[in-house]
Amino acid sequence: MKLSQLGSNLKDSRKRRFPADNLATFAIRIGVSRATLQKMEQGDLSVATEKYYQAAKLLGMEQQFEGLLQMPRSLFDD
Repeated sequence: MKLSQLGSNLKDSRKRRFPADNLATFAIRIGVSRATLQKMEQGDLSVATEKYYQAAKLLGMEQQFEGLLQMPRSLFDD
């Protein structure tokens, strides 16, 4: 996944879960500035990963976020 896709997914999820929220309102919900949320929705990784996690948590998607970079276990693993 490209980082721009991450931002696009965040924007889409925000609009679906909180359709009445504008950028400023959702930014307050996750504890960032409007400008920072704009960067996040562009997939800008200069924003702390914790802020992306806060957004995922608010959207009810923290399990998917926590599963990033998790190697699937195989039947042959100890």
